[in-house]
Amino acid sequence: MIEAEYVFPYLAHAPMEPLDGFLSWDGQKAVARFGCQFPTFDHQAIAKVLGLPMGKVEIETLLTGGSFGRRAQASAHLAVELAEAAKAIGPGKPVKLVWTREDDIQGGYYRPLYVHRLKGSVKDGKVAAWAHTIVGQSIVAGTPFAQMVKEGVDATSVEGARELLYEIADFRCELHSPAVGVPVLWWRSVGHTHTGYAVEAFVDELLESAGQDPVAGRLAMMEKSPRAAAVLKAVAEAAKWTGPGPVDGRARGVAVVESFNSYVAQIAEVSAGKDGVPKIHKIWCAIDCGIAVNPDVIRAQMEGGIGYGLGHALYAEVALDGGRVVPTNFDTYRSLRIDEMPEVEVVIVPSTEAPTGVGEPGVPPAAPAVANAMARLGLGRPRRLPMVGASV
Repeated sequence: MIEAEYVFPYLAHAPMEPLDGFLSWDGQKAVARFGCQFPTFDHQAIAKVLGLPMGKVEIETLLTGGSFGRRAQASAHLAVELAEAAKAIGPGKPVKLVWTREDDIQGGYYRPLYVHRLKGSVKDGKVAAWAHTIVGQSIVAGTPFAQMVKEGVDATSVEGARELLYEIADFRCELHSPAVGVPVLWWRSVGHTHTGYAVEAFVDELLESAGQDPVAGRLAMMEKSPRAAAVLKAVAEAAKWTGPGPVDGRARGVAVVESFNSYVAQIAEVSAGKDGVPKIHKIWCAIDCGIAVNPDVIRAQMEGGIGYGLGHALYAEVALDGGRVVPTNFDTYRSLRIDEMPEVEVVIVPSTEAPTGVGEPGVPPAAPAVANAMARLGLGRPRRLPMVGASV
């Protein structure tokens, strides 16, 4: 019997472009320009504040400037503030509103804090049982998307955990969603940001205790997940997998996650850097996202998702002190730096399935692949994120 507990902090989206927008209002109609992921909610909010019918409000939706969920606000708080500023100044005077970085990090909506507790048993060299308990806020309760909560379960909190890619005879997953006063919102890859890490780190630990190879052991449990098995085989072939190592001071870790109907497997090659900070040399990535409509976009999204996921897993945390957000800018909310970005090789697995997501699925496997390599290096498999912290 093996037990593990994983703790994931509150996270900010921290897009390079903070919230900003422009609004022109003449008393009879309004035109707004800003990046928004839910234009309908923003449209309704502006109309309500200015007392206009919907048909007299126009939103010119711009590229979001990096968003990752930050501009997907059912509360429409940027749109409300923009309209209230215009109303206070009066008609005929266009308004431009730009949040500071400090506003954006300290006054935002966050990926919830989650705690995962897992228990698993290994018998005769195989994973025989799995029990998984998740505790964390619901991101949809009390919002226009509350219908996603069914029988008390927010589907976004357990996606990737309630149904595994692996066949395990005895399986249980349960969720507890406490009401907490911290405003929360979806964050790039939503529930998979934490379930992917917990599942893939724990299955790796179970396979290691069973004496199984991380790739072969996973494949042995994937009979009912052929697409997941295919991307795992593809990434193992690309990386010329011969085992996790370490070899010449470098070890390799693997992770496989299905999210948004796309299957992504990654292998990370890692060494021990200064003060035990992992040095990530390369990540091989294989994706099955159905028919590849634009291969260049798919590769770019995998590369960007890997960088985004690694930066947050290594360094990022929204700590609270007496209910106040502690980090204020990129000096205290650390991201991945250019010299820390690993080489990335992407394999697009041919498919005849309908096209699926690529903007988010690159994020979840990156951190557990690194964690599993760290374990092979003797650095420990981190159970509390961030792995390093913003001070480095």
